[in-house]
Amino acid sequence: MRIYKLMARADWEAFRAVGTFEGSADDRRDGFIHFSTEEQTPETARRHFADVADLVALEVETDRLGAALKWEPSRGGALFPHLYGVLDVRDVVEVADIPKPSLNTGASGS
Repeated sequence: MRIYKLMARADWEAFRAVGTFEGSADDRRDGFIHFSTEEQTPETARRHFADVADLVALEVETDRLGAALKWEPSRGGALFPHLYGVLDVRDVVEVADIPKPSLNTGASGS
C-alpha cells in the first residue's frame, strides 16, 4: 500500500539534499510524521496546505517503513498513517505535483 506526505517543493528539495526527513514543525510537535492515504490526501491538502503554492506529494510504500508506521484515529475517527521515526529519501518511490485548487467558483466578481 502507498501513503502520501504532503510538503512544499522547497522542503522536498531540502529533504532530498540531506537524505532524511525528521518531520515538519507540526510533525515534530506531535511526535510523528503525518501521512495520508490516497483518499485522505485531498482533504489534508485543503485543510493544512491551502496556502502552499508549490505543493508536492511524496509517495511511500508502507512495507518500507516497518514497525515505525502506526495507523491511528484522527479526523472523524478515520485511521491515518503516522511514522514514529525518520523518513529516508530512499523510501520515497514517487513525487507528484499537487495542483492548487482554483479559487474561481464560477461567480462573477467585482
